[in-house]
Amino acid sequence: MIPSVIQTWHQLLKTQNTALLDEILADDARMHSPVIHTVQEGKEITKMYLSCAATALFNDSFKYVREVYDDGFALLEFETIIDGITINGVDMISWNKDNLITDFKVMARPLKGINTLHKAMGEALEHYMKAQ
Repeated sequence: MIPSVIQTWHQLLKTQNTALLDEILADDARMHSPVIHTVQEGKEITKMYLSCAATALFNDSFKYVREVYDDGFALLEFETIIDGITINGVDMISWNKDNLITDFKVMARPLKGINTLHKAMGEALEHYMKAQ
């Protein structure tokens, strides 16, 4: 059975309704990017990064190929193609007893894919900042 917080995450990706992040992120949420060394802390910055990631990564080729759930934790392996480069990665998501995400870590491969992801995220973040 898919945990409710992950069901909402899937709905967010499918509909691109990033406002759903307000419903599933804890105030003390933390974001671990595959390209930024420091952990991003707090709901607003985590929301910004996850909104941009949804924009940058989610396209017609995006799919989760494996999902593993445990108590308060999910590992979601994904594949997507950006600019002809196949990216394989995992979303490691932890949530609290209130079904709010407390930790979101993204890991990706190969290096060419990380570089492509870095570029796509940079463009998405620039667009996000201009829209604010």
